[in-house]
This record gives sequence, structure tokens and C-alpha cells, in this order.
Amino acid sequence: MVAVFALSTVEAATALRGSSKSLAGTIGYATFVSKALDGTVHYAVYFPPGYDTGTARYPVVYFLHGLPAAASAYKSIAPIAQALEQAGQPALVIGVQGARSDDTDPEWLDWGTGRNWETATAKELVRVVDTRYRTIASRAGRVLIGISAGGYGATLIALHNPGVFSVVESWSGYFHATTPDGTAPLDLGSTAANARASAHTQLARIRRLEYFAFYVGSQDTLFRPENEQFAKELREAGISVVFRVYPGGHNWTLWSKHAAAWLANALAVAAKPSGP
Repeated sequence: MVAVFALSTVEAATALRGSSKSLAGTIGYATFVSKALDGTVHYAVYFPPGYDTGTARYPVVYFLHGLPAAASAYKSIAPIAQALEQAGQPALVIGVQGARSDDTDPEWLDWGTGRNWETATAKELVRVVDTRYRTIASRAGRVLIGISAGGYGATLIALHNPGVFSVVESWSGYFHATTPDGTAPLDLGSTAANARASAHTQLARIRRLEYFAFYVGSQDTLFRPENEQFAKELREAGISVVFRVYPGGHNWTLWSKHAAAWLANALAVAAKPSGP
């Protein structure tokens, strides 16, 4: 059972990461009470221009930040909102909380009572968003995108919940649980748990998505090899996806450069805004 509270502050926002370009839409912040995480969970929400005065329903882009992270990392959606406006794609954006002060790198996974991040994201948060806002409340209207560990989270959550999300993108992500520095696999305690936390063992589930795409920077020494290996596995399995290697590293310089185009590609597949 999710208790729903009213939206907190709504404010005009400018893009983060040093950009001074103002948004035409607005960004606000809200909370809900999560059974999966046994407490209050935060999120950010971007409203496209005209949301307040219209009646249209919109697709929703759920954005997963990287890890390890501060509890406030969910607020970093302004670059995504700015890219949407640049691409001319009206949609809501939800910045999903994926860390707390005492849990900075949960890998977007379900760990057990009070620490089930996947459930909080795919089940509880989606229910809250569809209840509070004018969304296209079906998998066709939901896009799941993440950077770095968020790309891993987006992939795993979508594979485990194909009835919730239809369009998925990983930007510089990886495909198995890793240690906080990203240099080694994270042992979850059993063969079954490790397999469930690996996209490599669940390739066939990708066929259930309408669209799956991922990219990595050419200088991303940590994650490029696995991205290329995953693309090879998908090709050998006869699964059609989009994969690119772009010049660059593992940073916002790379992600910002390609954000508008990749958001446009995702929303071209998702359901379009409906109503006046």
C-alpha cells in the first residue's frame, strides 16, 4: 500500500552541469511512503510547457542516476528536461531516487525487507506517478533510461518488469552487478541471485521490449568491454537492438552530447501525448 502525498515545491529550473539555458517547463519535487523501502522516498518531476493549462496525457521518462550517489541525486534531471525541449519531445520526466545517506550503492536491486529498490521503482513509484499526474498509464507510455549504474538498473528493472516499461536505454551502463568502484562483480550470495542480477542470463527477455538501445564511450575503460560483449551476445542470439560506441569517456560531456537524439529515438517508439 502506497500512501500518496501532495506535490511539494514546483519551481522554474535551469539545467545543471554549468549550463545557463532556462527551461520552458518546470521541475518540482515530491515524496511518497514506500513499503518496499520502509520509509519516505523522494523523486523529481519535470512538467513540459503547457502541462498546467492543458488536459493532455503524456508519456513518462523515468531517469535513473548513477551510483554510488548522495540521497539527493534524483534531483539531477534538468539536463534530461533540457534535452527533451531541444528535441521538441513533450513528456514528463521522473528523477528516481536510488540511494540514501546510509545506502549509497544499492545497484537498483531488491535486497530484502526495507531495501527493495527495484520494487519501489517499478511498482510503487509508477503507481504514484500514474495516480498523481496526467500520464499515459500503460507500458506503451513509459520510457526507462539510466546513466552508468542507472543504465544497469534500467536494463535489469525492465527485464524483470516487461509489463511495466516498453522502451529502455542504457547510457554508459553495465549488465551485471558490480562493486562500488565498478572494477569487479558483486557477489549477491548465491548462484540464483547472481544470475537474476545479470542481464547476460536473461537475453530472451529483451525480445519482450518494444525498443532497447545502449551506448558507451570509446574511452570508457571500465564498461566498454562489457557493452561490446553484451552486444555480441545479443547479435548471436538474433536479437535486434541499437548499440553505439561514441568518442568520449564516462561523463556528462558524453551524455549531454547525445541526450536529445537518444530521447527523441526513445519517444518516437513510445505512445504519443493524447488529448487537447
